[in-house]
Amino acid sequence: MGGPSAEREVSLSTGRECAAALRGEGYEVVEVDADRDLSARLADLSPDVVFNALHGRWGEDGCVQGVLEWMRIPYTHSGVLASALAMDKERTKGVYRQAGLPFAESCLARRSEIVSRHVMEPPYVVKPFNEGSSVGVYLVHEVANGPPQVDEALPETLMVEKFVPGRELTVSVMGTGEGDPGPLCVTEILTDGWYDYEAKYTPGGSRHVCPAKIPQDIAAACLDYARRAHVALGCRGVSRTDFRWDETRGAKGLILLETNTQPGMTPTSLTPEHAQAMGIGFGALCRWLVEDASCNR
Repeated sequence: MGGPSAEREVSLSTGRECAAALRGEGYEVVEVDADRDLSARLADLSPDVVFNALHGRWGEDGCVQGVLEWMRIPYTHSGVLASALAMDKERTKGVYRQAGLPFAESCLARRSEIVSRHVMEPPYVVKPFNEGSSVGVYLVHEVANGPPQVDEALPETLMVEKFVPGRELTVSVMGTGEGDPGPLCVTEILTDGWYDYEAKYTPGGSRHVCPAKIPQDIAAACLDYARRAHVALGCRGVSRTDFRWDETRGAKGLILLETNTQPGMTPTSLTPEHAQAMGIGFGALCRWLVEDASCNR
C-alpha cells in the first residue's frame, strides 16, 4: 500500500480497508508502505501472498509485479504484461482494436504542442496516458477560445482523446476462468460535473446507480465488452472497464474508455459495490483475490 505515485493517498485508503477485511476473514496481515526497501522488507517477512493495494505508476504498471515475480511471491491482481499494457492507455487501445472493441480516437502529443494549438478538433480531453484516478485531466469544450494551458508538472508527452458524450458506465470482472464470478454488473456514475479525482474519492462527489437503469441489450454489451477486454489484456484477479454511452446512437454509442487492473477498494469505490450487488461481501471479495493470487503468469 502507499508507494510513491500520485495516487498514494488512495492506495493507503485501499490498503487499510483491505487489511481490515482480510483480518476479519482470519488472515494474518502485515501492512507495508512500499518504498525502495520493499524487496528487503518482503524477504524479512516471507509472506505467503502479497495483496497488491498499490495504485498508479510503479504499483500497477508492471514494476512491482516484476519484483514479486523475481522473488517468487504469489500476488493478487494482474501480472507484469497485463499491468503494463492496461496502464498505457494508448497501447490498451491497440489491444482493444485487435479484439474488435470500440474505443475513442486519440493520439499522443508533446505538452508544448498541446498548449500552442488544438491538436484535434474540440471537444477533446487531455490527460496522462499512464496514470489513473483522473489525475491531471483537462476537458476542452467546443466553445474553447484556445488550447488548454496544462500544468507544467505533467509529463512532456500526453494523450489527446476525442471527448465521448453520454452516460458514464462501468463494469468489474472477477476472473474469467471456470467457476469465477466473471463480469458482475453495470453501474452508472452520476456527477454534477466532470468525473474527476475529487468526484471519485470525496464522499458525495458522485452517485452510483447499481445496477444501471439502461436497456438490457446495452447492459449485456457492457458485460461482454468488459469480459473481452479482461481476456484480451491478459488480466487476472479483478479488473474494471469504464465506458461512455451516447444513448442517442443506441448500441453504436457504447465506447470503452479504459481498463483498470487495480480498481480502487475504498469506501467510495465501484468494484466492492459491484461485488456486493452480486451477493459477494467485501471480505469475501478480498478473500477471493488472495486465493486467486499467483506469480509467473
